Amino acid sequence: MSLEIIKLTAKFNIKTVPEELNDLFTTYREIVNYLITYAYENNITSFYRLKKETYKSLRREYPELPSHYLYTACQMATAIFKSYRKRKRKGTAKSKPVFKKETIMLDGHLFKIGLETGVLKLSTPKGRLTLEIHPAKYHEKFKGWKIGQAWLIRTPKGVFINVVFSKEVEIKAPLTFVGVDLNENNVTLSLPSGEFVQIITHEREVRTSYFLKRNRIKKKLKTGKRRRELLKKYGERERNRLNDLYHRLANRIVEIAEKYGGIALEDLTEIRDSIRFTAEINGRLHRWSFRKLQSIIEYKAKLKGLTVVFVNPAFTSSLCPICGGKLSPNGHRVLKCEKCGFEADRDVVGSWNISLRALKMWGVSVPPESSTMKMGGGKVIRYEWFKSPTNSG
Repeated sequence: MSLEIIKLTAKFNIKTVPEELNDLFTTYREIVNYLITYAYENNITSFYRLKKETYKSLRREYPELPSHYLYTACQMATAIFKSYRKRKRKGTAKSKPVFKKETIMLDGHLFKIGLETGVLKLSTPKGRLTLEIHPAKYHEKFKGWKIGQAWLIRTPKGVFINVVFSKEVEIKAPLTFVGVDLNENNVTLSLPSGEFVQIITHEREVRTSYFLKRNRIKKKLKTGKRRRELLKKYGERERNRLNDLYHRLANRIVEIAEKYGGIALEDLTEIRDSIRFTAEINGRLHRWSFRKLQSIIEYKAKLKGLTVVFVNPAFTSSLCPICGGKLSPNGHRVLKCEKCGFEADRDVVGSWNISLRALKMWGVSVPPESSTMKMGGGKVIRYEWFKSPTNSG
């Protein structure tokens, strides 16, 4: 058994925004832009060096501003400048970096938030400001969690504070692993019983429909406020619909894996660098937010005490899980091993190989691969999302 720290961000809406808060946003943006310019001109990527060289002059210019705003502004400025340098090396940076967002980074010295009282206390140049926040049902789960950093954000809909909460959880040693193969339109699970669960999510259709809708808006309305409003509206609808899908899907995956103690996922952090197909397929794959779904599965699993491991994704869908031979296409999404004759859906193969790699990585003795398939007869239980399951051999 081991201990791990889970971090989640909660969003709170501030009811009434006083004028001093608007002034604080303006002041903070000025400071961050000054620091970005200083870092740019002196090629500084170190937070400590930037703070050391600018702190005294900023303190003289803003004597009433709590000092920790200067610390967080230095953090913001160095992060923005580092991102700019990275983009410049890739040739995607068009001009020198500028901070335009209405965002203030807060550390634990600058705010206190009471979940029971619904009150936010914020340090400002004019003293401690007490603000009311709108409570939400999901905020209740953070009671007893440790409060970390936060970001104060101003949008056309109002002012929000995003707070990072952390909690230490006990992770139990896994009995075995459920392999999870994520795809654009389905998620396939390899169970230790020898069965496979395939959930058809229809995510690709959802993303494509909103993509085409936005394209129609762009062609019909070339510029203007109405165009921006429509694009934003449908963008938010897409995000909300997919977020709901991801959370419900993650809950189902964790529920299935709970009795086994472990979940295995592919390490897909570098996958975007290998996407080199047609322009249409490239765009579709880049719109697929696989890492977001993985992160939701990961934190929900750890809150239940499950072990989550990430395995090398190379060749998981092209090597035979029985003998390790190379698989060849044998019809629509079906692969066959020329060496041993094994035949299965490519997503079934992928999830099975993921679970086997997790067992080997964890140091668990892997039984003869063929026995896993024999135990469940290779049965695939398919779910059309929100519909009844169907079985196939």
